Amino acid sequence: MPRPLRIEYENAYYHVMNRGRGRQRIFHDKNYFEAFLKTLEEAHQRFGIEILCYCLMSNHYHLLVKTPEANLGRAMRHINGLYTQRYNRLKQTDGSLFRGRYKAILVEEDSYQLQLSRYIHRNPIDAKMVTLLADYQWSSYPFYIGNIQPSKWLFQKEIYGQLGSRTHQKEKYRAYVEQGVDEDIKRFYGKRNIMPYMGSAEFRERMYKRKATQDPSISRVMANHFRPSIDEIIQRVSQVFKVSVESIRVSRRGRVPDNIPRWVAMYLSQECSGALLTEIASGFGLKRAGSVPTTIKKLRVLMDEDARLAGKIMKIRRQYDT
Repeated sequence: MPRPLRIEYENAYYHVMNRGRGRQRIFHDKNYFEAFLKTLEEAHQRFGIEILCYCLMSNHYHLLVKTPEANLGRAMRHINGLYTQRYNRLKQTDGSLFRGRYKAILVEEDSYQLQLSRYIHRNPIDAKMVTLLADYQWSSYPFYIGNIQPSKWLFQKEIYGQLGSRTHQKEKYRAYVEQGVDEDIKRFYGKRNIMPYMGSAEFRERMYKRKATQDPSISRVMANHFRPSIDEIIQRVSQVFKVSVESIRVSRRGRVPDNIPRWVAMYLSQECSGALLTEIASGFGLKRAGSVPTTIKKLRVLMDEDARLAGKIMKIRRQYDT
């Protein structure tokens, strides 16, 4: 069976969903939910995706995202892949977690975002998991209606903007969600084969034509213009860890102590510069790109175990947050 067409362009909106393989649970307790939210935050920092709303259920998740850099595929591979690693570490198991590729519905701009946010946020109450929707803490709904300060990676302005009012937005959004899902959205998601786009016929034709002519290298070049280079990151890490640039850049052979600053520089090069694995390998004098993910994985384990090291790394990383 052919894979569904992925249409990517700058500032596109998507409703993204995925569920556990064989409908298995993908979130067991607070630690799993928090690990996924941490992964979303990192996807925003690394790929610039904007999460408008989310809802994490027991065996699946919903996201409404915007992609300023036309990179949904890369961002979702990061989210699903990294969360699978974290899930396996928490569960002390291995293997695949999700049923396969995520499903992404392309959404027409300035049209269905508000309705979709209501559909996504109502999942826990429609599934009879809670009596009061505000009691479900693993969605962005409490941030929309309460006085809780949202994370920097949750973008609420566009959803509020579609309410058509600049005052009492939290109260009005609560009232809007409590009305229930509208019939058009129910019909759309009630179909056996959900369409890969949500919008007018004109929107569909325009997007398919754009897919045929899109040059993904353009947005990547523009994005990288504003991101730190590998050289800049190495220089900064050398200052923070008080080691030489040479000790970070040059690979040492044989049985040598772990070179934590070098590992940190590789990690930040991937997270903050948007560099490809081959580019990172070249910047650190490696013949093969395959050793880069292994090194970064070892650093992630250390970060989970050493809060002081993690804090030091995050302090550097915050300088490059978008």
